[in-house]
Amino acid sequence: MWNLFLVFIGGGIGSVLRYGVGLLFIDNLRINFPFGTLTVNLIGCFLLGLFLGFLENRKWMSQEFGMLLGTGFCGGFTTFSTFSVETHQLFQNGNWLLAVGYITGSVGLGLLFAFLGMRLSR
Repeated sequence: MWNLFLVFIGGGIGSVLRYGVGLLFIDNLRINFPFGTLTVNLIGCFLLGLFLGFLENRKWMSQEFGMLLGTGFCGGFTTFSTFSVETHQLFQNGNWLLAVGYITGSVGLGLLFAFLGMRLSR
């Protein structure tokens, strides 16, 4: 039950922060590109790499820390479903180049950010 509570708390915090980042981009950018989702997903990739690297390289950190920050926070902060829907909308609106850029940027940069987070944790 304790692990469920940690995931619940971390996920709630991550979801609220994701919502806040989305509002920042919606209120300040009038561009037909999902910068908010891209931003949270890349930050989430970096943080998950960092958290997992810390857990792997520092034996004093507990698995509960991973549940709170990795599964909970990063799971609540990032969003694959929104990425998928936004990509579909870009294709539907005829923005093929933006859609392909969004896909390749999200996946390619996501992998890079996760790698950088893991490297930084050493």
